Amino acid sequence: MIPAGQRKIIVERPHNLHRIFFSVGVIVDISGWYDSRMSFGDPQFHSSYALNGVTKYFEAEGVDIFQGDVWILNASEKSLSYSATEILH
Repeated sequence: MIPAGQRKIIVERPHNLHRIFFSVGVIVDISGWYDSRMSFGDPQFHSSYALNGVTKYFEAEGVDIFQGDVWILNASEKSLSYSATEILH
C-alpha cells in the first residue's frame, strides 16, 4: 500500500543475480482513474511511465532489461495497493 502523494521503491535492484523479468500492477477497479507513475532509477520522476486510465500494468522481460530500482509514485488522491513480480537468474 502506498499512501496518496507518496513514492516508494517497489522492486529493488538485484545485488547478486540478474533480473530477467519484472511486472508491476495497480490493484484498483478497472473502470476508475487512479494516477500512478513508475520510474526506473529516478526517484524524482523526471522521466516516468504512466500507470493510469486503462493502463494499470507494466511488464518487461529479457536479458537486457533494467537492473536498478523501480520506483512508484502514487499521484492519486487515495492510498493504492500494487503488486510486483520479479524473476532473477
